[in-house]
Amino acid sequence: MQGAIVESEGDWAAEQPDDNGPYVVVVGSEKGGTGKSTTAIHLSVALMKLGFKVATLDLDSRQATLSAFFKNREDYAERSGRTLELPRHAVVERSAAADRQQATEDEEQRLQAALAEAQGCDFVVIDTPGSDSSLCRLGHRFADTLVTPLNDSLLDIEVLARINREDRLVEAPSVYSQLVWEQNNQRVVTGRPPIDWVVLRNRLAHIEARNMREISNLLSVLSKRIGFRVAPGVSERVVFRELFLSGLTALDLPEEGETSSHAAARREIKDVLEAIGLYDAGAA
Repeated sequence: MQGAIVESEGDWAAEQPDDNGPYVVVVGSEKGGTGKSTTAIHLSVALMKLGFKVATLDLDSRQATLSAFFKNREDYAERSGRTLELPRHAVVERSAAADRQQATEDEEQRLQAALAEAQGCDFVVIDTPGSDSSLCRLGHRFADTLVTPLNDSLLDIEVLARINREDRLVEAPSVYSQLVWEQNNQRVVTGRPPIDWVVLRNRLAHIEARNMREISNLLSVLSKRIGFRVAPGVSERVVFRELFLSGLTALDLPEEGETSSHAAARREIKDVLEAIGLYDAGAA
């Protein structure tokens, strides 16, 4: 898919990435239902709204939520006659090879080919499977920035570490954190910069104040121990679900006459991009 690119909007503008190839943003987690694909969608559309050329890769061919969204967006643009930004999109399928090593090599070749097709873009946004698979690991290895959405609950923090439920002490990093470490180490060994890991706290508005403080304290400890930054994500808003079938986000809605809910949703998406630091990521 390839669509029109809009100009940057006033003071909401980013510095252009450098000439060393696209900056890769991977959205990853081993837990479902945290807003992973929704985050990938918002980041992709927001970057295109800034005037960047964006490629998107869907490594989760079973769920294919990211692919469904951009197909909906393309269909809506054709039906409505609206000019909507569309990325250069590709799906990287899982290998059918029975041998594990052969399957991994096959998937690495497929991912490398998809990334090669993204040359000329400023950013690549990758949505990964919500499980420990070779494609998930490979996707993380290419991350310049890794974004891990996290429901703001004590239960979901265990995607990052094992927590003693009684005294709320951190016992050990999770399997997922170890996966990120392993892929980060492989990057560093080959002379690439370490992964900039950002954990997004989603659905903040639906958690009571005491739990929010407790989660904030735990994440502060984990961020130092495991090595990530913490940023606010997006709330659970009806508008996000309603717009999905049309392939739209709150950033596509006209600002004139918008409701306070739509304005807040638009602001949240922009705040996420700013908190992650993607304005000047490519120039870093």
